[in-house]
Amino acid sequence: MQPVLETRNLSKAFGAIKAVDDVSFALQKGELLALIGPNGAGKSTCFNMLMGQLKETSGEVMLHGEKITGLLPRQIWRKGVGRTFQITATYSSMTVIENVQMALLSHHREIMRFLPYATQRYRTEALDLLNMVNMADQADRHCAVLAYGDLKRMELAIALAHNPSVLLMDEPTAGMAPKERVALMQLTAQIVQERGVSVLFTEHDMDVVFGNADRIMVLNRGRLIAEGNADDIRNNAIVQDVYLGGGSVFGAQEGELNA
Repeated sequence: MQPVLETRNLSKAFGAIKAVDDVSFALQKGELLALIGPNGAGKSTCFNMLMGQLKETSGEVMLHGEKITGLLPRQIWRKGVGRTFQITATYSSMTVIENVQMALLSHHREIMRFLPYATQRYRTEALDLLNMVNMADQADRHCAVLAYGDLKRMELAIALAHNPSVLLMDEPTAGMAPKERVALMQLTAQIVQERGVSVLFTEHDMDVVFGNADRIMVLNRGRLIAEGNADDIRNNAIVQDVYLGGGSVFGAQEGELNA
């Protein structure tokens, strides 16, 4: 089966420092794939190359078998790749539903044409997306007064506004309380199952990773050092050494590691 998203020998160097070094992986349709690693492992650099925000030094990125290396972020977005960020990027002066409507206007290429009537466009579709992330009851609240966990859920609705086939989630639960983290990733897993979206995500909390990812990749100093399911990664001696200095295996309730 052809991967939805694939990297081939992807590398990024900043002078003599290789932030990402010869990374190859494939994301399958409907898969929830985690990319973990210590601080400075190269996770965000990898994400930024996938989305076209950083130019690779070498290698290529394929989307549905088509090379997207060198395209601009907006061109990659148009081809069906969505993204959420470590720090939420929303319009705090707007309401929740207006933020989603703006994303829908962009998807339909109507930002300039219908901007004066933005609040009247795609309200039903926006409510459907907010209902999907359990935010419909807060549709008319201003973003400035939302709890951080609610902002994260709203950002997910925004990312889904153009019906992406691939969703990149860079530390989606950063800054959230433990229960909120679990709830958001369970919601993400549900959306993956219902819509067939393929998700690649990075994460600090190992409970979230082991409890939700179909497959896990471990990045260290720019290179992939391990890949497998939760048990494979939990019991991998190299991964244990990277994270714990040779200590015991990851426990089911190990909590946050410095990823």
